[in-house]
Amino acid sequence: MAVPTSPATIPREEQEQRTKPRALEPYKVILHNDDHNSMDHVVRSLVRSVQGLSVNKAVQIMLEAHNSGRAIVTTCPLELAELYRDRLESCGLTATIEPA
Repeated sequence: MAVPTSPATIPREEQEQRTKPRALEPYKVILHNDDHNSMDHVVRSLVRSVQGLSVNKAVQIMLEAHNSGRAIVTTCPLELAELYRDRLESCGLTATIEPA
């Protein structure tokens, strides 16, 4: 069975998904627990690295990573997620990104 490829035969929702820029799709920034950074350093690094993150939210994220091994810092477009990950890593933290 042939798969429709002409824009006229592809449902509108599917067309929008195919043309949606990957950079605008949401990505999660994940903080991973480690054994060498102090809790204070992690909180300070989170607040400095992630725009608009409050100290209280940074403490919650740090505690979740400490207790669970990882925590979602934020969800944002890919380019911003890469920036936040790089900033966190430059502070000596372990961070990754993954599709939301």
